[in-house]
Amino acid sequence: MVLFTELTTAAIIFLISHILISTLLSKTTGRRRLPPGPRGWPVIGALPYLGAMPHVSLAKMAKEYGPVMYLKVGTCGMAVASTPDAAKAFLKTLDINFSNRPPNAGATHLAYNAQDMVFAHYGPRWKLLRKLSNLHMLGGKALENWANVRANELGHMLKSMSEMSREGERVVVAEMLTFAMANMIGQVILSKRVFAKKGAEVNEFKDMVVELMTVAGYFNIGDFIPLLAWLDLQGIERGMKNLHKKFDALLTKMFDEHKETSYERKGKEDFLDVVMANRDNSEGERLSTTNIKALLLNLFTAGTDTSSSAIEWALAEMMKNRRILKKAQAEMDQVIGRNRRLLESDIPNLPYLRAICKETFRKHPSTPLNLPRISNEPCEVNGYYIPKNTRLSVNIWAIGRDFDVWEKPLEFNPERFLSGKNVKIDPRGNDFELIPFGAGRRICAGTRMGIVMVEYILGTLVHSFDWKLPNDVIDLNMEEAFGLALQKAVPLQAMVTPRLTLDVYAP
Repeated sequence: MVLFTELTTAAIIFLISHILISTLLSKTTGRRRLPPGPRGWPVIGALPYLGAMPHVSLAKMAKEYGPVMYLKVGTCGMAVASTPDAAKAFLKTLDINFSNRPPNAGATHLAYNAQDMVFAHYGPRWKLLRKLSNLHMLGGKALENWANVRANELGHMLKSMSEMSREGERVVVAEMLTFAMANMIGQVILSKRVFAKKGAEVNEFKDMVVELMTVAGYFNIGDFIPLLAWLDLQGIERGMKNLHKKFDALLTKMFDEHKETSYERKGKEDFLDVVMANRDNSEGERLSTTNIKALLLNLFTAGTDTSSSAIEWALAEMMKNRRILKKAQAEMDQVIGRNRRLLESDIPNLPYLRAICKETFRKHPSTPLNLPRISNEPCEVNGYYIPKNTRLSVNIWAIGRDFDVWEKPLEFNPERFLSGKNVKIDPRGNDFELIPFGAGRRICAGTRMGIVMVEYILGTLVHSFDWKLPNDVIDLNMEEAFGLALQKAVPLQAMVTPRLTLDVYAP
């Protein structure tokens, strides 16, 4: 009772102090012009305005307040960039000033207290994690080295789908992709397929990944009003802790089994072997077992969920507009024929397929709001003052639907990337009209891998099968479910029919 009284008193003092400090700050920063934005409520600020779909709410606000907004969210200031020029100002011109992540519950409870690569402080440990990941898994040469793994796993998927077609079974796209991608990544990291067959274990893993991406994207009250964090008013942190236990048990099991079989891989080391052997760098930084487990969590979750959601959205758009599907198949039939599978080396000769992928990245970016960053020092953008410790959100979803940037942006139209001003636009972080993976030094480490996986797997699925909705599905639901990754609210299910010679689907 005494403790509760003390906490209540502290909360009241905090609220009064916050209102007074906010008033004083508004007066002192009044001489330095902050970007425009909604006034918000006392204490909680603009939190109620964000709603269940913050990327949509912030896009609507940007139409009123402009491309650079400033919101007071709890005790934190937040800048929001909603156009290519605004994004470029923050992520290129001021990249080093916004090179760190703000503290948050996701980093604490899911990512081993920010011991991973995604949330780590910009410094020697982050650089070591990034370097090892690029050299041995995510970089261009590394991707070439495990191309046969992608091809073999895709062979398993084609065989399974052709069997489902014969049995008249519907394909649940997200489950199928999770199974294939987790096994691809598992073979590179651990030298083994992590799932022997589709079933309850795969579905549980998929549900865990989706839950992680969902809860990590929430605007958690405790992140913005630290004094209230202990209350966990939304139950988010409780869910994160339970989810972390499940992932940690899975990763610990993988780690221990891998260690026990190290003698079997002499001369043919996998990613985890290489990381364990190079866990020290010249600057005296040493990766702990916790760092390595946190890195594996990044690779397995982001590596499966973001690419699979992009492929699912692309297939859904093509099933809504069969003209696009047929045009893509016609291009592949001309380049590849129907007597063999698509190879990764075919992709440069398939401009329409690549245009479909770019259009998917534009309209359905895997991360609608970039992972937040925070300013190390005060700075100026577009003539506006941005205080130190301001959180930054870049609304990638809004940029992709900007009527001043794109013609008819709500339409799914791959042809926009085949001619005219958009033909040279690339999604790798240099063209700010299309930054599905972010930009700057904290761009997604898996950008190359994500593009390769989406182009190769989507192309193979479109080339290998005809796609149609199950008979009991009248209209395809295209609603979004918000999270760190942008999911379809209703998972895509489809009936598939093989369209290549039968030997292509043999194991």
